[in-house]
Amino acid sequence: MSLLTKKKRTFIVSYTFLPNMTTKTIQNIEVVNLVVTSDLKHTLNLETIASTLSNTEYNPEQFPGLVMRIRTPKTAVLLFSSGKIVCTGSRSLSKAEESIQNVIKTLKKVNIHITTKPILTVQNMVGAGALNHDLDLNYLTMNLMNTEYEPEQFPGLVYKIKKPFPASFLLFTNGKLVCTGTKSEYEMQECLTQLKITLKKVLNKKIKKRK
Repeated sequence: MSLLTKKKRTFIVSYTFLPNMTTKTIQNIEVVNLVVTSDLKHTLNLETIASTLSNTEYNPEQFPGLVMRIRTPKTAVLLFSSGKIVCTGSRSLSKAEESIQNVIKTLKKVNIHITTKPILTVQNMVGAGALNHDLDLNYLTMNLMNTEYEPEQFPGLVYKIKKPFPASFLLFTNGKLVCTGTKSEYEMQECLTQLKITLKKVLNKKIKKRK
């Protein structure tokens, strides 16, 4: 657990950090999106919020939550009548914290005053990067378990792993990749390391067959 303090409001963060590691760069991968949840511990009248604030979208017939778009930092926050919220679009936990702080300030305009200390929990981390070498996706599909590859519908191969942590990789022929499903930088790094080990074993088999 770590504490982030800003303007007299304390945010309790459920998150895992590695020593001397930046929030953005992990080996050959960069965090591009965080999905963070919290609970304001206050019921919300979404109809009142939607009718008063211009930066909101609310269509209860299609979705029970209200979307509040934050300009700085550029994020989207889902608000539910129970007080639970979901922040998406931030590239760091500090930006997610800043967005939720802005939501709390904005809610004061409709006479909703949040007095609790929001607990931020990372539900999903998305990273994008590259392996610095091309990939034969057809070969990987035949030699890796838990893969999905339909090039007629999507150019990337989906590769799912359960260890060391559950994660999904999108792999492309040019070596670029996207990682989803991890909840911390440590998990993402460990999954990327495992991916490299697995790919090396598979590609070494390919080389041996040629010989």
